Amino acid sequence: MKLGTKTKTALLLTALALPLSVRAESPAVFKVISPIFSQLVTFSMPSNFVTAFETTAGPHYTREAVLKGQTVERWTQMITVTGEKGLSSKPAETPEKFANTIAGGFKQACPDSFAAKSFGETRFGKASAFVAVVGCGNVENHSEITLIAVIAGASDYYTIQWAERSAAIEQPAVEDSKWTERLHLLQPIGVCAIVPGEAAPYPSCIGKN
Repeated sequence: MKLGTKTKTALLLTALALPLSVRAESPAVFKVISPIFSQLVTFSMPSNFVTAFETTAGPHYTREAVLKGQTVERWTQMITVTGEKGLSSKPAETPEKFANTIAGGFKQACPDSFAAKSFGETRFGKASAFVAVVGCGNVENHSEITLIAVIAGASDYYTIQWAERSAAIEQPAVEDSKWTERLHLLQPIGVCAIVPGEAAPYPSCIGKN
C-alpha cells in the first residue's frame, strides 16, 4: 500500500517490548549500501528479493524490492526503502512521530480493521530510530501488514519497510516472533557518511553498523 507521509494523526502505537531472540534458520542475505540524499543507507536484504522499482521525486526517494518472479503490481512480500530529504532539520520531528504518521495512513485506509504494535525506540549504529508493525485486515480486498523501521539521519529521514500481503481478514494478527525475526534479517541497519569520490561497494561503510 503506497501511502503518503503527510497525514497527521495522534499517537497510534502502543509500546511493546520484544526480545531480540536468536534468529531461527533464515534465508541468505546480502548487504545493501546505497547513497540516498546526504548519506549512505545500509541494511541486509534476503537473497530471494530483487529490486523492481526506484524513483526520486523532489525530496522523496523510494526503492521497492519484491520476491523473485513477482512485480510491484502483483506481490506477496515487498521491502521498501524511502528517504525524506531535510527532515532531520525540523526540531519537532522524531522517528516515533514519523512512524505514527505512516500508521495514520494505514488507519485512514482501513479504520475498521487497523492493527498496530510498537517495538519502541532504538538505535541503529549512532542513528536514533523507531520500529513498529502496522497493518490492515481488509484494504482493497486484501490484508497488508508492514514492519517499519524509521531512521533519523544527520540531515534526512529514512525508512526500511517489509510488507506482506495475503487474503482479506477481519483484523491482522501481529505475530511478534515473525516480525522480530524479520527485523533481525534486515540488520545491521545504519547510515554512513558519503566519502567524496568513493564508489560502490563503498568500503568506508562496510562493517560500520
